[in-house]
Amino acid sequence: MAPNSSFSTQSVKAFDLSKLHHSVQWISLLIITLLTTAFCEWLSLPAALLLGPMFGGIITETLGAKVRLPRVSMYVSQAVIGCLIASSMNQDILNVFLAQWPILISAVSMTLIVSIALGWGIGKLGILPGTTAIWGLLPGAASVMVMMAEDYGADARLVAFMQYLRVLLVTLTASLVARFWVHLPSTAIHAIVWFAPIHAQAFAISLGVICISLLAIFAPWISGGVLILSMSLGAYIQLQGFAKLELPMWLLAFAFALVGWNIGLRFTREVLLAAAKALPQTVLSIALLIVFCMGLAFVLVNALDIDPLSAYLGTSPGGVDSAAIIAASTKVNIAFVMTLQIMRFLITLLMGPTLSRYVANQVTKKIN
Repeated sequence: MAPNSSFSTQSVKAFDLSKLHHSVQWISLLIITLLTTAFCEWLSLPAALLLGPMFGGIITETLGAKVRLPRVSMYVSQAVIGCLIASSMNQDILNVFLAQWPILISAVSMTLIVSIALGWGIGKLGILPGTTAIWGLLPGAASVMVMMAEDYGADARLVAFMQYLRVLLVTLTASLVARFWVHLPSTAIHAIVWFAPIHAQAFAISLGVICISLLAIFAPWISGGVLILSMSLGAYIQLQGFAKLELPMWLLAFAFALVGWNIGLRFTREVLLAAAKALPQTVLSIALLIVFCMGLAFVLVNALDIDPLSAYLGTSPGGVDSAAIIAASTKVNIAFVMTLQIMRFLITLLMGPTLSRYVANQVTKKIN
């Protein structure tokens, strides 16, 4: 056993990227990302330009690389994706909301309540320490949940792991659903034209929206401020008919990569070790949330006569940015998807922390 153990240890050390120059680590991240993205493209997965960097970041990080993206990179990606979401907004979204708001608000609220209930159950059973599960399962606003979790005595490492594992699994599941369950042909998913003709004025206005939305960085107390400002300003410009926003594929791919890397690189060795014991329960709880959202999507299909993929993408408990990326990569009812996702994003920001704080306090009292 000793020789085998020694060989295994030496093998792990041989692949420790932390011993290499920082520039080599960055090159390794880029090469691994190209390979993982090419693999996702080969599988004809929607959002391959998001999933590839996610997997590339996870692999690079677990190999020991110490690559870190500056915080501003996430703001830039949020600004671009907010503009992408706004470009899909039109009068149809308002019509969808006005015509179906009772059902939509009920669907969004149920997802929020079920996620908190699952966290409460896991915490009560003592599967995860303290209030960690409550903060870890709340859909959307991942960075806010991690910060608030620390204030309430939860293990921030486990909360971060649960939040970003949920985003990863939901994004992967949504991509697989789009590819295999709904049986979208590859041509409907992948028709990437990197340098398609684009109107210069529309692109210039889109860049203006992106730059202005970055001013929200100076209001850090507003969670998701950059994304909200980009969506709001872009939507106003579109709905008022001032201009139609347009973004080139190469810029979107860059933003998708930033999102993927920011998620993937958070799966550090320390976080993975801390979460190893709770991994089965964490995956189970996320799976239950995904299954619940699938059931909710089935109800919406029958109640609103919407196609299954649009219903699932609208209810999927991931981030609004990943939902927007997948929706943009497939032929779905983007107005319906983004109406649901934006509603849940805003309701989670407004009500999620208060509900989670209340339930977390109740769990803490019972434990004490």
